Amino acid sequence: MISRVIRAIWLNPRTSVQDGLLIAAVMLVSTLLALEYDLFSFVAELSEPQRKISLAEAVFLTVLLALCLVAFVLRRLAEEKRDVARDAATNIELRNLRALASEDPLTGLANRRALVSALTAAAPAFSDGRKHALFLIDLDHFKRINDRYGHSLGDRVLQVVAERLRTVTRPSDLLARLGGDEFAVLSYDVDRDFALEIGLRFVEALDREIFVGGHSFRIGISIGAAVIPDDGIAAEEIIENADLAMYAAKRQPASSLVFFEPTASYPQRIANLT
Repeated sequence: MISRVIRAIWLNPRTSVQDGLLIAAVMLVSTLLALEYDLFSFVAELSEPQRKISLAEAVFLTVLLALCLVAFVLRRLAEEKRDVARDAATNIELRNLRALASEDPLTGLANRRALVSALTAAAPAFSDGRKHALFLIDLDHFKRINDRYGHSLGDRVLQVVAERLRTVTRPSDLLARLGGDEFAVLSYDVDRDFALEIGLRFVEALDREIFVGGHSFRIGISIGAAVIPDDGIAAEEIIENADLAMYAAKRQPASSLVFFEPTASYPQRIANLT
C-alpha cells in the first residue's frame, strides 16, 4: 500500500501538496483553538519540567493526526484508482480505434488496409525461399440480390459468405473483405499446387445454397490467384495481378479459379489499391 500511495503522490503532485497544506492548516487551527480556549492546559505548561501530557490529550492529538493521514491516504488511493481506470479506458479506446482501422464492420473480417499491411509485412520473408498466395474472391451476380431484395438482406448474405469462407480458411491465413462483394485470402507458406487445393475449397464452400430471410440463393464465385513472389513482391503489384486473374475467372460460365500468368493477355483494368 505504501508503494501505491507514493506512486499516487508522484503522479498527482499538485493535489498532494494541496492535501499537505490542508493537513498543516487543520493542525494549526487545532493548536490555535487550544491556546485560545485552553483546551490543552499543557500547552502553557510545557516549560514546567514536571508537566506531562495527559492520556486524553495524547489520544486526541493522535486521533486528529491519524484522521488527517487517513484522509490523505484515501485521497491518494482514490486518485490512483481513477488514474488506472482512465488508463484502462484509454487503452480500450485505442484498441477499438485500431480495430476499426483494420476491421470490416459488417463481417468482422480484416479489411483492405489490413491486407495491404500483411502483404507488406510478408515481403522480407521472400528471401528465404518461402512462397505465399493471394486469392481475390468476387461473388458472381451479387448485385441482383441487392437490387431485388434490398441491401439489408444482401448484407446478411455477405455475412453467410464470410462465415463459409472462414470455415475453410486455415487459422494461420488472413481472410479479408475488401468491400462490396469482394473478399481476399492471404495464404502463407504454400506452393502453386497447395494454393490450387486451397482455392478449390473456397469454390466448394459456396457450392451449396444460402438460405437467408426465407429465400435461397446460389452464389457463384470467381477467384483470381497470384503466387508470391513469382507474381509480384510489392503489395500493389500482387493485388493488381490477382485482380487481373479474377476478372479472367469472371469470364468463365461457372465458378472458377484462375492463376495469374505473366504471359497471358488481360483486358486493361486499373485495380483500386488504396
